[in-house]
Amino acid sequence: MSWFILPAALVLTVLALAFAGYCVAFFSPPPHREPIYKIPAGEQYQLSRDTMTALIDEMAAIPYEEVNITSYDGTRLAGRYYHVSDGAPLQIEVHGYRGSAIRDFCGGNKLAREAGMNTLLVDQRAHGKSGGRTITFGLRERYDCLAWVEYACGRFGPDTPITLAGVSMGAATVLMAAGLDLPPNVTGVIADCPYSSPVDIIQKVGHDHHLPSGLIFPFVALGGRLFGGFDIRRTTAAREIQKAKVPILILHGEDDRFVPCEMSREIYDACPTPKRRVTFPGAGHGLSYIVDPEKYAGAVRVFLRETAKQPAGN
Repeated sequence: MSWFILPAALVLTVLALAFAGYCVAFFSPPPHREPIYKIPAGEQYQLSRDTMTALIDEMAAIPYEEVNITSYDGTRLAGRYYHVSDGAPLQIEVHGYRGSAIRDFCGGNKLAREAGMNTLLVDQRAHGKSGGRTITFGLRERYDCLAWVEYACGRFGPDTPITLAGVSMGAATVLMAAGLDLPPNVTGVIADCPYSSPVDIIQKVGHDHHLPSGLIFPFVALGGRLFGGFDIRRTTAAREIQKAKVPILILHGEDDRFVPCEMSREIYDACPTPKRRVTFPGAGHGLSYIVDPEKYAGAVRVFLRETAKQPAGN
């Protein structure tokens, strides 16, 4: 039976490596709520800690309504609805990878409220109070985004202008969702520091951790297929944006050390609709609003004024 031992050991090794890759990159077991005050490590975030904490405090004090829907595959999704005024445009806000909704949108939600918009701050699948155990980097999450749009149309009416907004993985999610058959009242997409490709960002992060990404990634991809039931190579934000029919605003920090600023340039170049890309010198990942709130707010207000069909602040 010695002829059987080596192949069996090889198969078990491959499966073990694939499972490890799945756990590190994709698995998020419940409970998977990220503390809203957890600020990422690193010098860039520590310098911004006080500002972010103050914004989180401000948002945490605002009354909201808990809402729940069921996505296309039966996954239960949770969100927070913040009401500003009846009949106002709506912004659906989508947070980043292993992040929390309030932390990632402590600035963006403030801008939307100041613009007179109602907001729906959602927990991505396998995050917060939403169900699911597998993070798919926007591949399944884009259909969750569509489910939230359908919920909003049913609740607020099909004529309510809807803007999709996302940060990091949430930005990739809303950009991928822009390639779906969205209803006509979705008027635009705001994407803050999106990655162009799930594959590229996973390999980039592996390289940052001094891992041989070319050797490791095949096991990560296999783990996604075997244990998550999805193909991480299936599509990209840069590919899906080519199907978009709505205007796009891309925002990105030039000193982003997690998602390179060049990735949003790739998305911008692929986008066929009216588009604008604004970059922020010295800003790290997801910190553009913190570093230059006036410039960031100005870009968002102009975009909302042009797309949401209502005054977008002063």
